[in-house]
Amino acid sequence: MKNTISTNNAPGAIGPYSQAVKMGDLLFVSGQLPIHPSTNEMPESVAEQTKQSLENVKAILEAAGSDLQHVVKTTVFLQDMNTFTQMNEVYQSHFTGNYPARSAVEISRLPKDALVEIEVIACVRNIN
Repeated sequence: MKNTISTNNAPGAIGPYSQAVKMGDLLFVSGQLPIHPSTNEMPESVAEQTKQSLENVKAILEAAGSDLQHVVKTTVFLQDMNTFTQMNEVYQSHFTGNYPARSAVEISRLPKDALVEIEVIACVRNIN
C-alpha cells in the first residue's frame, strides 16, 4: 500500500506532489530545495544550500521512521557543475562509511532559482 509522508519540519510541497511516498519498506523522498521550513528563506552559497537540502531530507526521513544511514540512492541536481566540490564536501559530512549510490547532474534551472536540489530513496528501518 502507498502512503504519503508529510512533516512541518521540512518545506511543504510547492506543487502537486508529496514530500515523500512510502511503499513497502522503501521511501521515495521528493527533491528537496534548500528552503528553511520556518523562515521560507534559502541560504546563498551552494555549501549552505546543500546542508539545508540535506536537513530537509533528514526531517522527512525521520517523519517516516528512517534516517540518513538508510538512504540507498541519492540524486543531486546542481545549477552549476563547477560547484560540485563545495556540494560534495557538505554531502560527505552527512553520510558516513557505507555511502549510498549517487548521481549528480547539472541542470539549466531549479525551482526558485536554487543552486542545489536533492532527492533520495531510502529503506524504512526495522525497529525490533
